[in-house]
Amino acid sequence: MTLIQIDNYGPWTVTPTPRAEADLQILQSELYADLQRQFAAKGGLVFFTRFDNMLAVTNGVDIEDHRRIQKSIGNRYPITVSMGVAAAETPYDAQSKATAALQNYGGAQSEERKEILAIDSLAKKEESFVQIAHIDINGITDTLTDMIPAYDTNFIVNRVQHFLMKKLIEKGSLLFFIGGDNFMSPCNGLTPEGLLKIIEEIEDEINITLKAGVGKAPSAEKAANLADLGLEEIRGGFTYNLVHVMKDTQG
Repeated sequence: MTLIQIDNYGPWTVTPTPRAEADLQILQSELYADLQRQFAAKGGLVFFTRFDNMLAVTNGVDIEDHRRIQKSIGNRYPITVSMGVAAAETPYDAQSKATAALQNYGGAQSEERKEILAIDSLAKKEESFVQIAHIDINGITDTLTDMIPAYDTNFIVNRVQHFLMKKLIEKGSLLFFIGGDNFMSPCNGLTPEGLLKIIEEIEDEINITLKAGVGKAPSAEKAANLADLGLEEIRGGFTYNLVHVMKDTQG
């Protein structure tokens, strides 16, 4: 996993005076889209988290790819980004090691730190494995979107996200909101049975039903696509399982 962090962003936003909030929001959203495009071209997948910090699943993205992306951002934006990279058995451990690797070079608001690429470790090509779950809420349009105020629906979606994050992190998995009523979870090490148990617990606790497609592949791009296909199998009624796994058979 790769941690992408804007260098000295907080002080920059208020120097010499506070910058227009709309301009900052545009910068953040355009930077996210730009990074997503560049990492996706190499088979990676970026999640925006706090925008000034982003996390990406980057199996198969090598050191030179990271440097090239950093340089491209620095050439075209008024800010620069630093990155920490690490591999581990679970996504949580990988992002934790990536964060520690970058922190060794200074704080996020350090004036001296600029375009650092801190490599803890990279997954070997022959050992690269990504497992991603695409999770969504059952029937949200009929039960929430078309029935209650928009902000109330948003509140419920955020509540589901909180419950999922809390339960998944205990398994070494991560969770990110990806729009609508959809979430994506890099979840190496989590079994389908373990994910199903979490889904059942959430239904018991907050009366929200979920379903999930799970993809397994050497890269994030392939794993996410397979997870999407697995979810479509459930939506189309081709399986009655709430968790449906699809594997890359070509490697």
